[in-house]
Amino acid sequence: MRQPGFLDQSLFAGLAQNASESPRGRYHHNFHEMHEPCHRLAVGLQPSTYIPPHRHLSDDKAEVLIVLKGCLGLLIFDDQGALLDKRLLQAGGDCLGADLAPGTYHGLVVLEQDSVLFEGKAGPYRPLAEGEHAHWAPREGEPGVAEYQAWMRAQFD
Repeated sequence: MRQPGFLDQSLFAGLAQNASESPRGRYHHNFHEMHEPCHRLAVGLQPSTYIPPHRHLSDDKAEVLIVLKGCLGLLIFDDQGALLDKRLLQAGGDCLGADLAPGTYHGLVVLEQDSVLFEGKAGPYRPLAEGEHAHWAPREGEPGVAEYQAWMRAQFD
């Protein structure tokens, strides 16, 4: 039997440290086993991480995002890449998170060092498939990431 997991300052500090040491600027802590139908994870995030716009097309892939520490910018796009909405997600702020329906193009930008996000969605984990990556934005590691990420960040200046 799995022991209870806690969303506490010790976890947040470890996630921040691991994210700062990660080349990708983020680090996951899973509260679930990979075979479980409901995936629950805390993610430590640094401002250097790039979370490009994407969507989850499967009907069972609604996603909930809740900022536990720090501040993130959430961007919502239409199918052609036009910005439809943006929301400042901030721990203790006016808006802490979002519930995203399947098929919603969204991207995140980390606005505060050592931010921590809680994410929940249906398992099992599946890498993004063709049609789920935003065709108008560079993928992680591609040319143009720095410029696109700067544009994302500028939406919250």
